[in-house]
Amino acid sequence: MTRHELVVETPHGEGLLVTDRSRRPIATVLLSHGAGAGIDTPDLEALADALPRNDITVVRFEQPWKRAGRQVATAPTTLDEAFVAGANKLRTRSPLVVGGRSAGARSAARTAKSLGAVGCLALAFPLHPPGRPEKSRLDELRGARVSTLVVQGERDPMGRPEEFPDDLDLVVVPGGDHSFVVPRKGSVSQEEALEILVESVLEWVVREVVGNATRR
Repeated sequence: MTRHELVVETPHGEGLLVTDRSRRPIATVLLSHGAGAGIDTPDLEALADALPRNDITVVRFEQPWKRAGRQVATAPTTLDEAFVAGANKLRTRSPLVVGGRSAGARSAARTAKSLGAVGCLALAFPLHPPGRPEKSRLDELRGARVSTLVVQGERDPMGRPEEFPDDLDLVVVPGGDHSFVVPRKGSVSQEEALEILVESVLEWVVREVVGNATRR
């Protein structure tokens, strides 16, 4: 496994691609971060550490607003345009999965089809603003139109697991909040919560993404 960083020009400033590369990848997962944090959140770091050791390359994209030191994300259209610019710099022959956490998951869902992705990974998808379930973003998630996995914390105020339709492929992190942080005396430890996330993503990529690509 090797790590490589690449600064990329986007319509909204410099972005950054951080690649943790597997020697013989069976898939490549491109992930972006949320609206309040960067690519160093525990969930994204856990995937970047574990998946390459299982033959899946992980590329994390740092949005220009974050790289420029701003505290608040820019408009959704700018996130999408920057994400697409980052994706277009990838050189991979393996099946592409796009995804991210929170706002990054929304951007991935909106751009998955146009980028030729075969899968969409939605971590802590913000189904609605906190306390506003009537403002559903389900259409945005379904708009990915590719195989999609949602990994959601049990206590996520932006979308509890039971608020998602039953026909979605969804994994629950017991006790997890929007950042997958679990209570100190919960049913699983913080380490176990991240293991659930990583193992679920790995199983889904192998089963749904690589399996479907092989059958085509």
